Amino acid sequence: MAWLHGAIAVFQKDARLELRTRFALNALGLFVAASVLLVRFAVGNTAITPPMAAALLWIVILFAAVVGLGRAFIVEEERGTVLLLQLALPPPSIYVGKLVFNIAITLALNLAAAFIFWLLVSPEVHALGLLLTTLVLGAIGLAAATTFLSAIIARTASSGPLLAVLSFPILIPLLFSVVQLTGLAFKPTASWDAAFTDLSALVGYSGLMITASVLLFEYVWRD
Repeated sequence: MAWLHGAIAVFQKDARLELRTRFALNALGLFVAASVLLVRFAVGNTAITPPMAAALLWIVILFAAVVGLGRAFIVEEERGTVLLLQLALPPPSIYVGKLVFNIAITLALNLAAAFIFWLLVSPEVHALGLLLTTLVLGAIGLAAATTFLSAIIARTASSGPLLAVLSFPILIPLLFSVVQLTGLAFKPTASWDAAFTDLSALVGYSGLMITASVLLFEYVWRD
């Protein structure tokens, strides 16, 4: 289980760096607060349907994730620590450590965005358990996609815009499911039976992304 100890070391390194600089937390928090405030001012007293509320919430989460999560490997390039990681740890340890850290950040982002959105926009939540499950599964899927894409674009000269461009087509299946599930959680008719298909799609998407990323990461990382 040496790779697991390596993954824990990568996670701890990134966590200490984030606690020291608070780059991702500050960027994500500011973006979420500003975005939800703009949404609140834009809708005014207009009645928002559950599908509209779900779409607005995940628009905020998506763009915040692109802003804050794309630096998983870019920061290693900027600090000149790529070669050190390559020599010290096997690729699976590096990817899993980065992935778990990004999942933690994304989950915090999702919960904060949903809470602020609920406070300011006030959609009625009829299935809190379903909403929380959607936020957790959405965090895993978002983190899996952005972590792997970050490893790819870290080697390019235009890393900033590339993440948004590459992530959108890959995230379409995820976004479709999370918006459907969130809209369902805002409806009085919400039920786990009605959510089963989209929940299964989310689990399958996250599993596929993580599996494919683990298998392909070594080729990207060693390139």
